[in-house]
Amino acid sequence: MKNKKDNIAEYILYLWQLEDYLRAFPEQAEGNDELTDILRMMHTDDVMDGGHIQLAQIALKELEMLSNDIFNQEATYRAAMIRVTPALNMLKARTDRPTMSNVEACLVLLYQIMMLRLQQRPISAETEEVQRQATGILQYLSKTYYKQDELAADNP
Repeated sequence: MKNKKDNIAEYILYLWQLEDYLRAFPEQAEGNDELTDILRMMHTDDVMDGGHIQLAQIALKELEMLSNDIFNQEATYRAAMIRVTPALNMLKARTDRPTMSNVEACLVLLYQIMMLRLQQRPISAETEEVQRQATGILQYLSKTYYKQDELAADNP
């Protein structure tokens, strides 16, 4: 399984992808410990029809809290988030959860683009630009998360 400490954003996207895969092909979990564990969590957390397992939700909350801290402390990050917010608001308006955080919207955007690419569907230049911005934000958050985790491990 992907390690949350290596790249928390990729970890969340990976869990979402496994959830979707197991919703479509639950029988594929048989004989695979990782998939069996995720499928068991999906049943326990009652997300077989939609939503995300607690593992993914907790990681997302950690990323959102980190984003809030950085937003209040770093002008460069705040400016990047403000630049991408109008596009994220348009994305949120087209979902069943228009109040999701900007961090979650960045992840949803990247996940949707990944699905479009798997289907070999075209992606507009505007969407690619928003993808670039969202990717930059998530990369920065993941690096900061890793650094904080590393500091915490060095200073028990």
